[in-house]
Amino acid sequence: MKRRRNSGRYILDGHQPVPCEDLFRWARWFETADRYVAKTRIGPLRVSTVFLGLDHAAFRGEAPLLFETMIFGTEARSEFSNSYCERYSTWEEAERGHMAAVELAQQQLAKAELLLKADETGGASWEGEKEK
Repeated sequence: MKRRRNSGRYILDGHQPVPCEDLFRWARWFETADRYVAKTRIGPLRVSTVFLGLDHAAFRGEAPLLFETMIFGTEARSEFSNSYCERYSTWEEAERGHMAAVELAQQQLAKAELLLKADETGGASWEGEKEK
């Protein structure tokens, strides 16, 4: 997506981000719009991809960053809780990024489950070594 000079505010027309100079129009749209690209729950983790409505690269001279994927932990905190964040310029990039984050969350959850199972049976420690 080519860099445009504007207020940094965008709305969606279908899946296409459109600059929106009118603050009140943008606020009304933002208040009621379904901004989710995708959301997936994986055990205690949630992967969320949304349209931000604001260009998060506004002052960097790059293509607008308008979509964001994050992995959140729920009751059980994970190493990704509030720390995994990727941003994208287009809806299509955001969809691909969401799927990559889902795969990462699945891998990390599987790894954690193996470590817990090993710990319960006296197997490997966190460092991957046998406990004495």
